[in-house]
Amino acid sequence: MAQRLHLVFGGELVDPTKTQFKNVDDIHIVGIYPDYASAYDAWKAEAQRTVDNAHMRYFIAHLHRLRDEETPASPTEELD
Repeated sequence: MAQRLHLVFGGELVDPTKTQFKNVDDIHIVGIYPDYASAYDAWKAEAQRTVDNAHMRYFIAHLHRLRDEETPASPTEELD
């Protein structure tokens, strides 16, 4: 079975309705996880820790999809 790595990261956004970071140098890399469930738990912990700041957002990136060119990207992954 292929390994499905996930990256959890986040930071302060310029506008809470968009996905542009205020300062890319301040992005918090939470970690890389071997499966979605572990990544989700880490994401949830960070999201709850920063719940009082509406501009803070954390994301889960599916790193395994970067390696598999045959897997189509979902529309939500192509954020413009």
